[in-house]
Amino acid sequence: MKKQHISDAVIRRLPRYYRYLDELHSRGIVRISSSMLGKRMGITASQIRQDLSCFGEFGQQGYGYNIMELRAEIGHILGVDEQNRLIIIGAGHLGHALLQNFDFAQAGFRLDTAFDVSEALIGTEVNGVAIRSMDELDGYCAAVRPAVAVLTVPKSAAQEIADRLAALGVSGLWNFTNVELSVAEHVFVENVHFADSLLTLSYRISKKSEAENES
Repeated sequence: MKKQHISDAVIRRLPRYYRYLDELHSRGIVRISSSMLGKRMGITASQIRQDLSCFGEFGQQGYGYNIMELRAEIGHILGVDEQNRLIIIGAGHLGHALLQNFDFAQAGFRLDTAFDVSEALIGTEVNGVAIRSMDELDGYCAAVRPAVAVLTVPKSAAQEIADRLAALGVSGLWNFTNVELSVAEHVFVENVHFADSLLTLSYRISKKSEAENES
């Protein structure tokens, strides 16, 4: 693998490549050209080749990409095969929905525990995942050392819990709290803002309506 700085834009396209290749593999398609893959994804073939060249040489001239092999290589780059430990902090409505419906294993994470402060939830299970008291968090992290925590807690508690998790050695936060967290340099944060996506959709619909009215 080449030693070079990989741009954030390239890193954010890798999961899309992985998802599309996974879909193609599940349909029994064996190989695909960069032009056909680009057409499906709405990006250029040259962009795909340029992105993949950041990590090595893939595909063969006149043959294209072996889908299963490229999927495995991109999965390895993304760390899917490392099966990092993950925990969920907050097992309320959103946390419960993630526990019930999101396939963390497919994304390369092992999830067996969630934490909450509600006495009604502590000691129960959701989709085979045990819900523990927040009082057990420190001991659990010391013993298991999870790499990532999913934050689905109230805004008022978000920063305090993020600080606590960072001190416990958690390296990544998947943040659903709508709070812009201030964290140590060694902690990576991926923010999920549902409203941002909805407002982007609103903007596009609004502009489409304006264009139709002008025509």
